[in-house]
Amino acid sequence: MKLSKKQVFTEGFYQNIGMLFYAIAASDKVVQAEEIKTLNDLVQKKWVPIDDATDEFGTDEAYKIEMIFDWLEENSPEAEWAFNEFRQYKKDNERLFTSQIKQLIWETADAIAASFAGKNKSELIMLSKLKILLSS
Repeated sequence: MKLSKKQVFTEGFYQNIGMLFYAIAASDKVVQAEEIKTLNDLVQKKWVPIDDATDEFGTDEAYKIEMIFDWLEENSPEAEWAFNEFRQYKKDNERLFTSQIKQLIWETADAIAASFAGKNKSELIMLSKLKILLSS
């Protein structure tokens, strides 16, 4: 999937995407090393190429996904809280969520959930909530 580079996403966008991916990984109360590796691989391969936004240090803004994910993992908030933060952000910023971005979000979330011993019940529930949210 090739996304145009015209869209520039903000740090807040990527932070909220990171919250969502944390919610998926932490839905079963344990973030596995394989889930982190899958996230990092997909950020590099799929998220970094979608825009040219960089921070004041020249770092691609997409890496904020990994930064917020790592921070959340260290601080261990409830997965449900992180999901609700993303839900509210999406509601307030619908224009950013094109069909291409929704597809990329879904593919990343699905891959994270599948990366460690398949998808468990908690992850399936969180993924179904995400599917409903992305289709609205």
